[in-house]
Amino acid sequence: MLAYPQIDPVALAIGPLKIHWYGLMYLIGIGGAWWLASRRLNAFDATWTKEKLSDLVFWVALGVIAGGRLGYVLFYDLSAYIANPLLIFEVWKGGMSFHGGLIGVMLATLWFGKRNNKSFFQLMDFIAPLVPIGLGAGRIGNFINAELWGKATDLPWAMIFPTDPAQLPRHPSQLYQFALEGVALFAILWFYSRKPRPTMAVSGMFALFYGIFRFTVEFVRVPDAQLGYLAFGWLTMGQILCLPMIIGGIFLIVWAHRRQSAQGVA
Repeated sequence: MLAYPQIDPVALAIGPLKIHWYGLMYLIGIGGAWWLASRRLNAFDATWTKEKLSDLVFWVALGVIAGGRLGYVLFYDLSAYIANPLLIFEVWKGGMSFHGGLIGVMLATLWFGKRNNKSFFQLMDFIAPLVPIGLGAGRIGNFINAELWGKATDLPWAMIFPTDPAQLPRHPSQLYQFALEGVALFAILWFYSRKPRPTMAVSGMFALFYGIFRFTVEFVRVPDAQLGYLAFGWLTMGQILCLPMIIGGIFLIVWAHRRQSAQGVA
């Protein structure tokens, strides 16, 4: 068994002001995405300035934060937030939904694309390879917060989390998700998108592999206590939300290549 590293969730405290690692992880994710996007900006659109890229990153980041928080409220714990609406603003305690954030990003991208003469999927294909940076950073934030841990196990890398009332050795599922959703997904999308691909294909690859990775880790992750298992005694909310992503990802990839073939024949 590995010892859980005791990391104070508060990175810096100046009087009453507290800066949490969880919030810093979002800044790292957004900053890393902006830096990587700037490296590919000319290949995407040589006429775009870095100011326009900064505008895109701003609106996408807003979509991530607003959508992620509202998604968690709606998908995972609506009754608690109805009882105490002020809890919505306590984002430093965690409680962000990837799927809600994805919806927020899609809405922000749709709005930004209409204002800048870019189609929805042109922008989504550009954004998709950047997203795993934020996903990986967010999972490290979950690990530091000692939240979203996995099921009990006797594997040699199990950990006892200080927030676990039972104090059982558990899967460090946050690190599994960091490795899959952060590192592996980034590698797949970054190298796949280095060559020209038909529009929608990169977005499809993102949806497909994120859905597969998240669906898989959910088998060893403890479901949210207020929800538990929702179907068949093993299906979680995360898995239910990932199923449309997997199906949609396959559809986008097939459709993108068929459309390219049809255009080539024409």
